Amino acid sequence: MRPHLPPAPGADSSRSTRTPLELRERNKPLPSLSTAAASLRFRSKPSRRAAPPPEQPASEGSERCSALGAMRALEGLPLPLLAAVALAAAVMVVEARFVVEKNSLMVTSPTSLRGRHDSAIGNFGVPQYGGSMAGTVVYPKDNADACDAFDGDRHFRAKPGALPNFILIDRGNCLFAKKVWNAQNAGASAVLVVDDKDEPLITMDLPREDDEAAKYIQNITIPSALIDKKFGEQLKKAIKDGEMVNVNLDWREAVPHPDDRVEYELWTNSNDECGTKCDMLMNFLKEFKGAAQLLEKGGYSQFTPHYITWYCPQAFVVSKQCKSQCINHGRYCAPDPEQDFSTGYEGKDVVVENLRQLCVFKVANESKKPWIWWDYVTDFHIRCPMKDKKYNKKCAETVIKSLGLDVKKVDKCMGDPNADSDHPLLKMEQDAQIGKGSRGDVTILPTLVVNNRQYRGKLERKAVLKAICAGFEETTEPNVCLSDEMETNECLNDNGGCWQDKAANVTACRDTFRGRVCECPTFNGVQFKGDGYSNCEPAGPGKCLINHGGCWHETRNGKTFSACQESGNGKCQCPAGFRGDGVKKCEDINECKEKKACQCPECSCRDTWGDYECTCSGDLLYIKEHDTCISKTAVQAKAAWAAVWGILIVLVVVAAGSYVVYKYRLRSYMDSEIRAIMAQYMPLDSQGEVPNHTNDEEHH
Repeated sequence: MRPHLPPAPGADSSRSTRTPLELRERNKPLPSLSTAAASLRFRSKPSRRAAPPPEQPASEGSERCSALGAMRALEGLPLPLLAAVALAAAVMVVEARFVVEKNSLMVTSPTSLRGRHDSAIGNFGVPQYGGSMAGTVVYPKDNADACDAFDGDRHFRAKPGALPNFILIDRGNCLFAKKVWNAQNAGASAVLVVDDKDEPLITMDLPREDDEAAKYIQNITIPSALIDKKFGEQLKKAIKDGEMVNVNLDWREAVPHPDDRVEYELWTNSNDECGTKCDMLMNFLKEFKGAAQLLEKGGYSQFTPHYITWYCPQAFVVSKQCKSQCINHGRYCAPDPEQDFSTGYEGKDVVVENLRQLCVFKVANESKKPWIWWDYVTDFHIRCPMKDKKYNKKCAETVIKSLGLDVKKVDKCMGDPNADSDHPLLKMEQDAQIGKGSRGDVTILPTLVVNNRQYRGKLERKAVLKAICAGFEETTEPNVCLSDEMETNECLNDNGGCWQDKAANVTACRDTFRGRVCECPTFNGVQFKGDGYSNCEPAGPGKCLINHGGCWHETRNGKTFSACQESGNGKCQCPAGFRGDGVKKCEDINECKEKKACQCPECSCRDTWGDYECTCSGDLLYIKEHDTCISKTAVQAKAAWAAVWGILIVLVVVAAGSYVVYKYRLRSYMDSEIRAIMAQYMPLDSQGEVPNHTNDEEHH
């Protein structure tokens, strides 16, 4: 394996490799080899691609050269050829635009520094997307650049009850990731790196893979951010003056959250032999597959995979290097997996498999099952790894068939890799690499983009799922975003400060990924109305089913009375037999004592709760509607006469119905006889002879 290109003499290992555009605009040197190689990635072929958009000022690039793949592809070329490539790249138009993703940093004390400042999110660790974190800023007296491990275990760990400590660290002398790793081991909850030059903010990226970096890259779990030099010096001065410096890191607006669906894309690669980053990517695909498919099947997200390719310079299309790394006559290329042109797989093998994975997604998407892409890429990595020499078409087609996809459709989508023409899918991929709107150019592999905003942080399931969940409009998040491992349910603590009816077990607190909202709920089909904090009242039909609509109610001896009224003005009103305000109190009325019922001479009254009982003396029956007593014999006689009249009415109805039927049939018969007689003497032209029933009778 050939070594990486060495850094330029005197280069700061913690400083980002600038893009070619920056080198040309800021320092204006002749392009170096790295500049020429990087330019291959972003250049446009006038004969094959549309004219590029106007150049835009670029922010500083990432710590790792974004065009590392293109550099590796040229390392085997002889020096004269490399010089020619550099010269050709020098005159090419480069339009790289790297967008730095930022989060808000709010200083709450001291008063002199209070206000909001920008900070650039580090591309490692776990940013708290959708949330915020408050802490106290600490500047170490020794080891200010954090390039060495701090003395003592958990040196900066906060005491119980105190705010967490954010460590302020100077830039320079070592890798960004190493600084954060040392601070994390010393107990820091977050890291703020102070730039050492007055320049625009950049993204702190991962270093090149090496044995030392691999030990801590995957284990960094705290967030980090870069702040500008002027602001950093102000924080240092305040700390040295003995002032308490408190800040709040806010990631709630780091990802746009316009609606109830998140659109995200992953720029990935099928190469599984590129070191730590490839291992990290493959592990992420396996771990995140379940959550991704759950979101996609539920209609909560729209996922799109992408693959980076680059052009081979026109002058070298027929060279051995381009032929081994490119398809479609140099239009789409990938670095050699082993970085050795003489052994193993070639770069064009990677391009072909990348294209196959794009076509698998296309065919699966056309069948309304786009989530099958996750099954294919994970199964392909397990069943067809490069190390087992199974990274080929035969193994790939076996995986495709096992997932129920049509191999012929995938082959048709892939086309001929030897054709001297553009491939529609790969051409779209190259066009998509150029940033649009708030999204910058894709310069780091792998890259995750959520709602058109590039994700910064550790590529692992929980961290990425947090970023995706932050992309939902509040209260529209799926259940996967509200699990205990993703967020804290603020409604469990004092009901989140919202209204609550403990008796009916109804609350206005609604847990969200970003926190909680107090909204009067709909419970069992009943809508509550109010401010959600101190008051929520049931309204509309069915309101009396929920705790009697908040009105007075009481149950005795199995009988329940309620002041809730479904109809009318909706106010609480004591039922008949009670008096009171209907909300807190309704008292039983003694109808007997107040002489409101059972007042006939023969009546005897006894009061009961919510009602009364009235009995009559002798052989009398009490009629409550009329508040009077009548004889039972009279009642029986009335019942007998009612039965007689009922029978008579039925007989009359039956007789009347029979008569109506008889008259109808008789009239029909007479009409037919008359028409028959008239037909014999005055036949109608339009009517045939009508049968004569009289003649029929004579024959009989």
